[in-house]
Amino acid sequence: MKLSSKIYSAVIFGFLFAPIAVLLVFSFNEAKSLSVFSGFSLKWYDELIHDSNTLEALSNTLILAASATAISTIMGTFAAVGINKLRTKWYRSVMNTVTDIPMTNPDIITGISLMLMFVFVGRLFGASSSLNFGTMLIAHVTFCTPYVILQVLPKLQQMDSSLPEAAMDLGCTPMGAFLKVELPEILPGIITGAIMAFTLSLDDFVISYFTAGTGFETLPIRIYSMTKKTVSPKMYALATIIFFVTLSLLLISNVVDNKDSRKLRELQKSQKQ
Repeated sequence: MKLSSKIYSAVIFGFLFAPIAVLLVFSFNEAKSLSVFSGFSLKWYDELIHDSNTLEALSNTLILAASATAISTIMGTFAAVGINKLRTKWYRSVMNTVTDIPMTNPDIITGISLMLMFVFVGRLFGASSSLNFGTMLIAHVTFCTPYVILQVLPKLQQMDSSLPEAAMDLGCTPMGAFLKVELPEILPGIITGAIMAFTLSLDDFVISYFTAGTGFETLPIRIYSMTKKTVSPKMYALATIIFFVTLSLLLISNVVDNKDSRKLRELQKSQKQ
C-alpha cells in the first residue's frame, strides 16, 4: 500500500511539474526548438534584456502588483480587525460570505462586471477614456483584499482578546494597543496575505484583460497578444525568472508560517505547564 501511494504521488507530481521542467530546460536552449535541445545558451536571456516592450510590460506589471498589494494589505488587515470585533453571529456570517464572493466568483464574471461598471461611471462623468491604470488597480485590489482577510482573520482569532484590553487599561489608546499588541501578533498573517496578493496580482490575466486601457499593458496581456503569432523563446526565459521569484516568495511565506506555528505551539505548551 505504501509503495502504491508513493508511485501515485510521483505520477501526480510528475504530471504537474513536467511542463515547468520543460520550460526551464528549453529556456537555455540555443535553438528555438521545443523538441530538440541543441546546446546550452543564455541567448534568450540576453534578448530579453534588450526587449524594451517586454521590459516595459514587466515594469507595468510590477508597479501594478506592488500598488495593489500595498492597498489590499492595509484594507484587508483593517477589514479583518473589524470582522473579528463583530459580536452578532449572523452579521459576521454575512460579512464572511461577502468576503468570499470575489474568491469563488469566476474571474471572467468579475472582469466583465468591473469593466461594465468602469465604463458606466466613465460615461456618467464624461471621461474620454473609461479604462486605464486606475481601473486595473481598483480591479486588482478588489480580488486581492479577500485573500489578505483570509490570512489575517485566523491570526486575530488565535490571539488572546484580553491582550489589547490590558494594554488600554495600562494607558494605551485603541490605536496604540493595536500597533503595540495586536499588530505584532498578526504580522505573520499580514506578510503571508501580502505575498499571496502580490503573486495573484502578478499572475492575473482575465480581470486585467477586461479592465485594461489602451495605454497600459501588463506582462500576461503582452504574452497573450504574442500567442496570436508565435511566442518567442525569450518568453521562456522570462517565465523561468518569474517562476523562481514566485518560488522564493512561497518559501518565505512557508518560513513565516512555520515560525508562527512553532511560536504558537510553544505558547500552548507553556500554558499547559
